[in-house]
Amino acid sequence: MHILFLVPYPHGQAPSQRFRFEQYLKFLQEKGITYDFSAFLDEKTWQILYKSGHTWQKAIGIMMGFLRRVKSLFLMHRYDYVFIHRETAPLGPPVFEWLIGKVFRKKIIYDFDDAIWLHNTSASNRIVTQLKWHHKVKNICRWSYKISCGNKYLCDYARPFNQRVILNPTTIDTTGQHNRLKNQRTGKFVIGWTGTHSTLAYLVPLFPVLEKLHQQYDFQLNVIANAPPEYPADFIKFIPWKKDAEIDDLLTFNVGLMPLTDDPWAKGKCGFKALQYMALGIPALVSPVGVNTEIVEDGVNGFICTTEDEWYHALEKLITDAKLWENMGIAGRKKVEAQYSVISNADNFLRLFS
Repeated sequence: MHILFLVPYPHGQAPSQRFRFEQYLKFLQEKGITYDFSAFLDEKTWQILYKSGHTWQKAIGIMMGFLRRVKSLFLMHRYDYVFIHRETAPLGPPVFEWLIGKVFRKKIIYDFDDAIWLHNTSASNRIVTQLKWHHKVKNICRWSYKISCGNKYLCDYARPFNQRVILNPTTIDTTGQHNRLKNQRTGKFVIGWTGTHSTLAYLVPLFPVLEKLHQQYDFQLNVIANAPPEYPADFIKFIPWKKDAEIDDLLTFNVGLMPLTDDPWAKGKCGFKALQYMALGIPALVSPVGVNTEIVEDGVNGFICTTEDEWYHALEKLITDAKLWENMGIAGRKKVEAQYSVISNADNFLRLFS
């Protein structure tokens, strides 16, 4: 068997790829299955994509991405399956998907972990989103052999267009990268959040809660991201995200936050932040949106918080009870190992190619 992975981002760079399928590639090799990996964006373009300026370099990088996709069509005869993560190209209609599925008659495995059929406009993508062609998702679903979705909400969207829908949760490599547990017996209490510039907006409504909490308790808020939060508070420490330091930086947390707004886009999220925290023995505090309520058991491995008072009191309980956050961390690790680890989901992933 020979598989072609057509993906948006360079290997090892984007969380959605790393935790959706890249960490399963070793299992394909063990089965004697070979694969090729083709990213739309090259490393250079990926590094500048979300930075201001560099307009010509971005344009050239995107043009080269389209040329790579054209080239892949001439090699399509080599492959038994074509695994498409999110889309083959970030702009325009699904021409490549149509050619792969309808003209070349290849079995497409279509994978997505967000509600990508919706317009999710931010300041950084307002212009580009007009060219995204969001409604192509339902067509790609129709042309696919199987569809791999990160949660039940995404599965429910895809199923009317194709009955071959597989729930393939975002998972954590508990024996490889996330193979350590937080030592909770440390100094100053640290509340943590990790994400990107596009998801920092979810954290903003919690700043007043944290400001109020800081008037009573001494703690630090560590924010791991590719851009600093625009909030003036001396208890906030910004940590630029770096792949090589990711686990060490996460292990500075005593508890981890995953606030979300209750809207259709957020319901499509797959609880990745919570899973990362819990895999490292860190209790997760989450909003009751989407899959979060399946991952976090309130009062067992974390807390589910809706109102400002609930966020405040959940954090207060943890700050004042070291044994509680230690026990919750252990429970969270066990939950991830049993239901959301690479090992527990490996057979499910491999069945996509059957």
